[in-house]
Amino acid sequence: MTQTQTPCLLRSLSGETLDRPPIWFMRQAGRFLPEYRALRATVPDFMAFCKDSEKAAEVTLQPLRRFPFDAAIVFADILLVPEALGQKVWFEAGEGPRLGELPSNDQLAEQIEASTGRLSYVGETLQRVRGALEPERALIGFAGGPWTVGTYMLEGRSSDRSGPRSLAYSDPERIDGLIDVLVEATARYLAMQAAAGAQALKIFESWAEQLPEPLFDRVVTKPHAKIVKRLRELGVTLPVIGFPRGAGALVDVYAQNAGTDAVALDVQVSAEQGRRIQKTKPIQGALDPLLLRAGGPELERRIDEMLQAWGDGPYIFNLGHGILPDTPIDHVERAVRRVVSSGKGG
Repeated sequence: MTQTQTPCLLRSLSGETLDRPPIWFMRQAGRFLPEYRALRATVPDFMAFCKDSEKAAEVTLQPLRRFPFDAAIVFADILLVPEALGQKVWFEAGEGPRLGELPSNDQLAEQIEASTGRLSYVGETLQRVRGALEPERALIGFAGGPWTVGTYMLEGRSSDRSGPRSLAYSDPERIDGLIDVLVEATARYLAMQAAAGAQALKIFESWAEQLPEPLFDRVVTKPHAKIVKRLRELGVTLPVIGFPRGAGALVDVYAQNAGTDAVALDVQVSAEQGRRIQKTKPIQGALDPLLLRAGGPELERRIDEMLQAWGDGPYIFNLGHGILPDTPIDHVERAVRRVVSSGKGG
């Protein structure tokens, strides 16, 4: 593959500063698109929808037909891993995920090897997308971070995470054991995605907020470092993006110690903080999804600020969290156009 064919996302992740940053959006395949809603309506059960590789591949590709995004991210869910490990997972309409009784850590550990095979439908989705995707567009695989996935497994639903945080202090052996299981299962899952055609990998630690530094190090930074180390042991050389959403000032510590090749930033990061991290590795983010939904001159001003702050280093333009379902499509179009046209050739 020549440099002109090498996806600009991968060039940025390797440390290059480009004429304009690559762009893709978290949750770019999703409910804000009418074509997604139409296809989603054909399969009432969300987990079954994720497991239908033909439909999941179609959903992955939909936003790339509308917008000049530089990457696709496989359509899946972070809670596919708990199900593959033997915990029941389902989604209640209008309420979100529910999880059944949590097996013991020993029972979960016994399922690690089999869990990767149970997730083979995600590999098939990636293969389908890679076959349809232009060579200049990258394909991203992903998994949820062990702490985030573990909190769902422990609570059985989305929550304020106070229960798992309390357990981390009162029953550290149980929490650390669960995270160890998830580190190994996640590394194997990501390795499978790499073998299936992913060109970059991302760890979504969606619930990294409100953790004091010692606990953050224990349940976020060190587990991510273990995943990256395990991936390298498994022969995976792809770049890994880490996303510790809500880490605040601790994102600097994460960047130094998590072992990821790049760091995705949430909406709270300052320009200076981003520049500081960017001196050592590429950064991604951090447009507010609420601002994308609001649109208008303030959106364009903020995009220009971010380009000015971080565009002179390896930077991937993205949101600080996922696109909101009621985001107007024309706001996405304008945002993407503004970034794409910011380059010297734009």
